[in-house]
Amino acid sequence: MADHLSFDPYALPESEIQDPPVSLWDALKKIGPGIILAGTIVGSGELLLTTSLGAQHGYLFLWLILFSCVIKVFVQTELGRYAISSGKPTLGALNELPGLRAGAHWLTWWWLIMMLCTIFQLGAMTGAIGQALNLSMPAASLSLIELFKDRVPQLAAAIEAHPEYPWALLTCLTTIALLWRGDYRRIEVVTTALVVGVTLLTVTAAAALPLTKYPIHWPQVGEGLMFGVPAEGVAVAFGVFGITGVGATELFYYPYWCLEKGYARYVGQCDNSDAWKNRAKGWIRVMHLDAWVSMVVFTISTLAFYVMGAAVLHPQGLVPEKKNMIETLSRMFIDTFGGWTQLVFLIGAAAVLFKTLYLSSAGNGRLGADFLSLGKFVAYRDSTQRARMIHWLSIAIPVLAFLLFMAFKEPKWMVVVGGFGQALTLPMITAATIFFRYRKLDRRLTPALVLDICLWIALVSITVVAAYALYDKFSELTAPPAPAATILPAK
Repeated sequence: MADHLSFDPYALPESEIQDPPVSLWDALKKIGPGIILAGTIVGSGELLLTTSLGAQHGYLFLWLILFSCVIKVFVQTELGRYAISSGKPTLGALNELPGLRAGAHWLTWWWLIMMLCTIFQLGAMTGAIGQALNLSMPAASLSLIELFKDRVPQLAAAIEAHPEYPWALLTCLTTIALLWRGDYRRIEVVTTALVVGVTLLTVTAAAALPLTKYPIHWPQVGEGLMFGVPAEGVAVAFGVFGITGVGATELFYYPYWCLEKGYARYVGQCDNSDAWKNRAKGWIRVMHLDAWVSMVVFTISTLAFYVMGAAVLHPQGLVPEKKNMIETLSRMFIDTFGGWTQLVFLIGAAAVLFKTLYLSSAGNGRLGADFLSLGKFVAYRDSTQRARMIHWLSIAIPVLAFLLFMAFKEPKWMVVVGGFGQALTLPMITAATIFFRYRKLDRRLTPALVLDICLWIALVSITVVAAYALYDKFSELTAPPAPAATILPAK
């Protein structure tokens, strides 16, 4: 434990300098941050919100899912480029931007607001995992009710009304146990195993649809690839854009994982030598490979969830929501492949959500520790103090997520809150990335013109999404109340 805490993954000692790999195979062995990112990405947004979008609107938003997964990677890679060349993590880089500050730059304070919104998503994951585990092991929930019926009847009644509560608590405690020694290597290994397993499960299920009574209708798929947004689905579609693919939270996380993997340490302190330039370009190429491999992984997984919702739930008019969300989602497997697959789905769904809860807690712990230092709330004398702060913040986040679920109890709504916060933050972090690209990046590392063009396309599209989200919410808040005569009586 002491060695883990004393190691500083953000230092750039000369002894750590390495030449970049030359062959593709050697470069593939050096990827990892993107796999952690893919593990964070394929979570509540994909399982809950993306599947619900397919269930409600069929294949109409297929083009949006693809666009959302691809376009934001160009922002991710530019943030990675600047982190590798400067050795600075996300909040440290943002704190050097010009503009208003209150201890720290205003954009770091905005990150704090967004992070609190995204903890609602983590609360949704905690509750949804509880639902999945309760459905997969109902006898255990009944035994717990019997245990407390005579001793603590109020607790037994609460568990009977919400049998997912004990499982949600167990999820919180398991997350804390894994994060207790949350060094980069453990996070990468656990994530890789979960990502491979979940991706194989979802892709196999989607690929088998043509053999079932709910085949993929390719003409409808073709229509879904044509740009179009039905009026009743606009608000949800913009929320999905904010949460699928690389979201704002993942953009904040990625430089941290790149630094902890060692890309910047291998490059070393910036100097005017050709050796530094060549090392930087080489490790940036590795980072690009890492980012695009992860894009393929999370795009395939996201499409699999969306297609399952569109092909199986949409024709039946089933929309996952509230306390029956996971049970409705399980119909994608039961109605298609038979009742025996329910347990497989429930375990897979729990794994999907758990890995995102685990990784988001680890990532936010790192950002939170930086924020406290930049805001001058704490001062770290050495790397051990910083590591201890990361440790305690990381394990506090799943506790807060659990408490939020207990308070609000509606996973889908909680996911939308987080998605809205991310959608508003995306243009800010993208604009900051462009500032780094043109005003801070070492000129010797300037990206190709096509990457610059895609970065600007990302900024425009992301800004349009955020502007619409603000307009939609403002219209909703300022709309006059409906006339009394048109209000239907409550059922």
